[in-house]
Amino acid sequence: MIISASRRTDIPSYYSDWLYNRIKEEFVLVRNPMNVHQISRISLAPDVVDGIVFWTKNPKPMMDRLSELKDYTYYFQFTITPYGKDVEPNLPPKNTDIILTFKRLADMIGPDRIIWRYDPILINAKYTHEYHVQAFAKIADELHDYTKKTTISFIDEDYRGVKSNIKDLGLLDFSSDAQLSLSKELAQIALNYGLSIDTCAEKIDLQRFGIGHARCIDDRLFEELLDCHLNVDKDKTQRLECGCVASVDIGMYNTCKNGCRYCYANYNQNIVNSNHQKHDPISPLISGEVGEVDKIHDRVIKSCRDIQVRLGDLME
Repeated sequence: MIISASRRTDIPSYYSDWLYNRIKEEFVLVRNPMNVHQISRISLAPDVVDGIVFWTKNPKPMMDRLSELKDYTYYFQFTITPYGKDVEPNLPPKNTDIILTFKRLADMIGPDRIIWRYDPILINAKYTHEYHVQAFAKIADELHDYTKKTTISFIDEDYRGVKSNIKDLGLLDFSSDAQLSLSKELAQIALNYGLSIDTCAEKIDLQRFGIGHARCIDDRLFEELLDCHLNVDKDKTQRLECGCVASVDIGMYNTCKNGCRYCYANYNQNIVNSNHQKHDPISPLISGEVGEVDKIHDRVIKSCRDIQVRLGDLME
């Protein structure tokens, strides 16, 4: 089993103490987003957790305790975009804080285990095509010695709450031709800096520019890190264009305090504030406590590791 921590909220930024408590107790409780009174008890025992993917814009709060993850294999999806407070209101300064955190993390765990996400890309009068080209090149210049891959995507306004959150940003039409043109330039910059580049859950085919389709939850990377095969299928709960393999997400929607205007995981700021106020780092739930009408069931969790020796392995 692979743990996603988390597509739904920035656990490293805001819930790292809670995470380490869950690691220590080797289980977590997660509410069903479609039925809040249905709770899954998920084992976090090292013998069933094949890997953890951390999604974050600022892992600094958890970095001094990474030694507590010594029994786990993990990597980071680390987003750094060129937006200001108008789009990402609650993030620390990029140049003087976030980029330095990225470099420090890479020094601690290695560039193979930290992926730079430049997403989502949006276009308006301020954040133009030319702006993105220059910003991407500047960040790539800073990070190319500290990662091996960058992942891009384009804003998706179809998610619940996104349209209302971005309505005053004055977004311009971002046609397929415009996406192709920008992608071509970003791909060349990535190539110049020795970075591979792919897209996250995009329908548009950019293979001609050397841009592949990402697996953000990537069994191939975990197989390299674990030095064994994983018998894991594609995640059927994600969009058709998503290349991720199956994982269990331990986050909760409407709990992230980053406040990013394009975020699909937070669609009501009042609910975000309420859920965050209910957070107790000792609770097995990321927000609140188990109530009288809640029902807890143990989710069947098992390792996907294939430890059988294969002929191909013996011939390598």
